[in-house]
Amino acid sequence: MKVLHLNITDYGYGGTGVAMHRLHLAMRRAEIDSKILCRKKRLDSSEHISLVNPSKSVKIAETLLNSVTSKLGLNNIHGLSAFGVKKHPAYLEADVVNLHCLHGGFFSYLALPELTQSKPTVLVLHDMWPFTGHCTYSLDCERWKTGCGKCPYPKTSDAIERDSTHIEWKLKNWVYGRSKLTLICPSRWIAEQAQQSMLNRFPIHHIPHGVDVETFQPLDREQCRSMLGITPGKKVLMFAAVQLNEQRKGGDLLVKALRDLPESLKSETELLLLGEGSGKVAQAAGIPAISLGYLKNTRMMAIAYAAADLFLCPTRAEVLGLVILESMACGTPVVAFNVGGVPDLVRPNLTGYLAKPEDATDFRDGIVQLLEADAQRAQLRQHCRAIVLAEYTLELQIQRYLELYTQLLSGQTPAELPSQTPAQPLAGLPAS
Repeated sequence: MKVLHLNITDYGYGGTGVAMHRLHLAMRRAEIDSKILCRKKRLDSSEHISLVNPSKSVKIAETLLNSVTSKLGLNNIHGLSAFGVKKHPAYLEADVVNLHCLHGGFFSYLALPELTQSKPTVLVLHDMWPFTGHCTYSLDCERWKTGCGKCPYPKTSDAIERDSTHIEWKLKNWVYGRSKLTLICPSRWIAEQAQQSMLNRFPIHHIPHGVDVETFQPLDREQCRSMLGITPGKKVLMFAAVQLNEQRKGGDLLVKALRDLPESLKSETELLLLGEGSGKVAQAAGIPAISLGYLKNTRMMAIAYAAADLFLCPTRAEVLGLVILESMACGTPVVAFNVGGVPDLVRPNLTGYLAKPEDATDFRDGIVQLLEADAQRAQLRQHCRAIVLAEYTLELQIQRYLELYTQLLSGQTPAELPSQTPAQPLAGLPAS
């Protein structure tokens, strides 16, 4: 089977590029002929192919068109090279086309009707953008259900210069009415959002991301701490994001929670920060911190997760949360807000603590509760690893993708795949 992944990058900043690349590598290991077609190629591999403009004139036309459409508030229709994908050798050779991130200015979604007619085409919902008037996450806005317009968050990603969200929403709806797609949703939450959106005309399947459980696994905690220069005897709280001060990632809420920790607990705690902008977070929180910057080395990431007592995820919106999944695979419990797809992973009294959205005090209480309960935390560590092994391995993810691909190639209407999370708790674990 030959699968072509289409994404803005072959590997890069943010969860979408990482999740897509891991899926691609797992497919290669499973002897599926997987390739990536992208605009920004960062890795040197013959399986990764740059989607370059076919001619200088097309590049000029895209630039000119973008100068007009961006001012009109329409960010993702100027990518004319998208109309050439259907003639690309990688597309012609593929049996199945798997779409990932189509925004960011590299791909015009107006090309979808033509692109999806001749081959089975799957779209993975890594965020909400495919069914909104411009944003990747709508936060508390639900205008996308009825047509957008009067956008309350024009400056959120993808930011717009002018509110034409009602036009973009109608354009997407028109495009989908002429396209053939099958949707993959990494969490129950994004599947529920899709069912309430213009995408409900397509088959919707829940297939969570997988994680490499050989790379991300429990390691000797004291040895990991020694490698990272953590003070012996300290409690360790970890926070990770590409941009730690990004508003959606909730760094401001984390700082509020950490500031309010009891002084006795602060004195025996250190922060472990992964990502850019760690200096401001550490200074504002008032707790000694070790910053590792943005890590690409997965072994070092696993060492950091294993060194932590708790992983803190104050995100305001998330489809699933790769960092949560990685932390759990390393046996580290999580304190997070009850938003988006996070509850699929963070299960109270099983894998961590779920705080009320936007409630920094509740988030602080979760940190205090778990940091002061060593025996409970030891149980949570075991539960985290067991649940990942049972529900979130790459092998299971590939198996479910392959089942769906096979059904599509056979010409059948894909039957809804069973939910990955067991209806009953795992043996020996309490119900969530």
